[in-house]
Amino acid sequence: MLPEELIKKIRYIQIFSSRAVNASFAGQYESVFKGRGMQFDEVREYTPGDDIRDIDWNVTARTGKAYIKRFVEEREMTLLFAVDLSASGEFGTVNKMKNELAAEFCAVLAFAASKNNDKVGLLIFTDRIELYIPPKKGSRHVLRLIRELLAFEMPKRKTDIPLGLDYVAKVLRKRATVFVVSDFIETGYKKSLSLLNKRHDVVAVPVRDRVEMAMPNVGLIELEDAETGEVLLVDTASGQFQRGYSGRSQADFDDLTALLRSINVDSIPIQTDQPYMHDLVQFFHMRHRRF
Repeated sequence: MLPEELIKKIRYIQIFSSRAVNASFAGQYESVFKGRGMQFDEVREYTPGDDIRDIDWNVTARTGKAYIKRFVEEREMTLLFAVDLSASGEFGTVNKMKNELAAEFCAVLAFAASKNNDKVGLLIFTDRIELYIPPKKGSRHVLRLIRELLAFEMPKRKTDIPLGLDYVAKVLRKRATVFVVSDFIETGYKKSLSLLNKRHDVVAVPVRDRVEMAMPNVGLIELEDAETGEVLLVDTASGQFQRGYSGRSQADFDDLTALLRSINVDSIPIQTDQPYMHDLVQFFHMRHRRF
């Protein structure tokens, strides 16, 4: 039996996601992600005007008449959400935790995929592989993914993004769209991300809270690193601290943006205090123009 609070969260996300998909991008989803290419449809007799490069020479030799192969676009998509649920995601100062926002974001796209009859899978990782659910179709499967994301609990763990990316590369045999959802606080994942993007269509989803971008003036406080446990006493009223903190945060975000651009990985940054549907729709429009 699931706890009542968890059932309420799942139900809320289900209703919110369904409404968001219908209201914001019901007809746009299928045009922004590529299928796996072309698949064989049939062999038919050659007629004048057909491209001779499509001739099936084996069938032609066997029958004594010219036949061509016909192909159709393979539209069915596979989406995989690789979600970093390390301890740094258990943080949020407005509305929800970063991990809750990550679950909600994945749910919106998962319901859109399900509505389009696409397969959806889930990988939860920290500094180890916590859970892998292979891609499948269906709304019940999507609800299971959401339940696993919301119910996931573990001791405080660090992040190992290359571990998660390398695992995805091993388990996904056919081309898929992979959403890597993380706060990307860790470094050293450029190579793994670039290699994965060569085989699959990778989209990075950096998750942030506003306090991580700019610390408010709340006087003297203790800050604890969720992943290492290190505690620092800081004076948030200090102008020097304010400038250094916001400057480092912006520099880290700019470095991430530059890294993703250098390896041609698209991104959809989201924050706990800001609606993301507009950014998601803009992302769809950008993809539509490109393809």
